[in-house]
Amino acid sequence: MRCIKMFDNIYKNKKVLITGHTGFKGSWLALWLNELGAEVFGYSLDPPSEPSNFFATRLWEKITHIHGDVLDFDNLLDTFSKYEPEVVFHLAAQPLVRYSYNEPKITFDTNIGGTVNVCEAARRTSSVRVLVNITSDKCYENREWIWGYRENDPMGGHDPYSASKGAMEIVCSAYLRSFFGKDGRGPHIGFATTRAGNVIGGGDWGNDRLVPDCVRALSRHQAIGIRSPRAVRPWQHVLEPLSGYLQLGAALWQDHQKYSGAWNFGPENNSHLTVAQMVDKLVQHWGNGSWKDLSDPQAVHEANLLKLNCDKAHAELNWNSVLTINECLQMTADWYKEFYSEIPTKNMYQSCVKQIRKYEEKTKAKKVK
Repeated sequence: MRCIKMFDNIYKNKKVLITGHTGFKGSWLALWLNELGAEVFGYSLDPPSEPSNFFATRLWEKITHIHGDVLDFDNLLDTFSKYEPEVVFHLAAQPLVRYSYNEPKITFDTNIGGTVNVCEAARRTSSVRVLVNITSDKCYENREWIWGYRENDPMGGHDPYSASKGAMEIVCSAYLRSFFGKDGRGPHIGFATTRAGNVIGGGDWGNDRLVPDCVRALSRHQAIGIRSPRAVRPWQHVLEPLSGYLQLGAALWQDHQKYSGAWNFGPENNSHLTVAQMVDKLVQHWGNGSWKDLSDPQAVHEANLLKLNCDKAHAELNWNSVLTINECLQMTADWYKEFYSEIPTKNMYQSCVKQIRKYEEKTKAKKVK
């Protein structure tokens, strides 16, 4: 049985292409779209970790999996031409701040060049009606102040990763004004960029990420090592921003001029916690565990405070986050505990579907209120 009819049933029977579907967010998005009745095509390199949500859910059995690099423009364009997608979500990226210090060229090539390639492939493919590029909250020139950044605040970036995301936004703005927007040369399609906070949830084993680091330690009965216990982050469950991306895509399908542009999809203020507070709460939901401070004054720069203002999404898309931070952590802990259990027939695809249904029901209940 397919999932609840959300997003005005826009995605049913639509051809949807996702780049980066083997990653954490991309795999959840592909799974959700499959349950919404879309014909899903994924274009990506191998999963960035082992284990991965892609393998844990056996996602390749449910969608069309295409192995490819967004930097290989000819292969990417051939994929667009062959499968004729109507909706495209671009998530393929180099997603890590600390890695970007070691590999700045790979970071800039992938995040900027890959985005140019996707935009260009969409521009040359007549079937495409909607393109949503996922960037990051780190695209902003972060002054580490208490106010949330709005979509029209300046782009910036202290580190190569953040700078690459800011540059992605500038590239997308140029494509919108030059080609996709009402005053552009065409084709005129719905085109938007999205910026979300620190996303957590089951199925993430990426390096240098807090929850995967916690889960690896907890599953081995080891103390959790954390680098920046006092840093404040906007934490949100993966389904929160994905619901925003899907809602935005549906809106773009219905009115591409009105909804094209940049959008923030961040958590409520009560989900802004220090890393130490976050780890304490996760340990409580796991049932046991401890952590140790691995702060290094010589470590590379990482943001200590970053918030998003989501008034635009609240007012124009009627999008709001629906999970409390405790619900977010409980769902995350439940997913990993099931994965690490001794149940021989566990099906993480169905576990993801159950969490999506729970989220959809909470969304409906909140809107009724």
